[in-house]
Amino acid sequence: MATVVDVPKTFGALLLGGLFAAVLSGVVAVQVIVYFKLYPSDAFRTKLLVLVIWFLDTCHTGFIWAALWEYFIQQYGEREGIDFIPWNIALTIVFTAVLTFFVHWYGIFVVSQRNWFITIPIVSYHPFLRFVLTTNRLHFHSFNKFALHVRWLFTLGLALSSCVDIIITCSLFYLLQTSRTGAASLNIVIDSLIRYAFETGSLTCAGTIVSMVCWVAMRNNLIFMGLHFVISKFYANSLLVT
Repeated sequence: MATVVDVPKTFGALLLGGLFAAVLSGVVAVQVIVYFKLYPSDAFRTKLLVLVIWFLDTCHTGFIWAALWEYFIQQYGEREGIDFIPWNIALTIVFTAVLTFFVHWYGIFVVSQRNWFITIPIVSYHPFLRFVLTTNRLHFHSFNKFALHVRWLFTLGLALSSCVDIIITCSLFYLLQTSRTGAASLNIVIDSLIRYAFETGSLTCAGTIVSMVCWVAMRNNLIFMGLHFVISKFYANSLLVT
């Protein structure tokens, strides 16, 4: 952030981001419950993946609200606290990274027909970058210092995440398009799947790009962080609706 801080667009963005994240976290919980009711005979590894996503999403929401408590209650009235990075804010980046990793891993694994040699190199960058970013945030304890020293790294992480979303969406589109047969009923299902793949892929990609634009263009507020709260929920929901 710049020296002159826009308080409404800083705390307001965090508050609205936290509220939207909580709502979308509720949607994740509903999807998990519906999944276990509709697909009780699914493989254990699939059920485990769903539970892991739910656990990560719940922890992510908890850290968001712990950070908001620190900002709005513990540091109430302290203007110097605007630039401070609480440890729980830094950990939300970790959980977003892990959730994104699972979604990208699952998507690439499916479209590559379970090819680990393709999947691992594409998705392994994300946890590494986020680990470095989180370490730096905990080290600097300041958005100003963080932006000054590792601005390019955070931008790179968001850009690569958007690229992987585009790759997965295009690959799914191609895979489904080439799966068409002469059966009209099956083609209708494929059309629905193509539409779904485009909508979910576009949503996660758009959220990441908008967050990146706000990060680069708006240095005097935390709108990018409020959006980053919600991005994690987009990824969790996009995986569960499959």
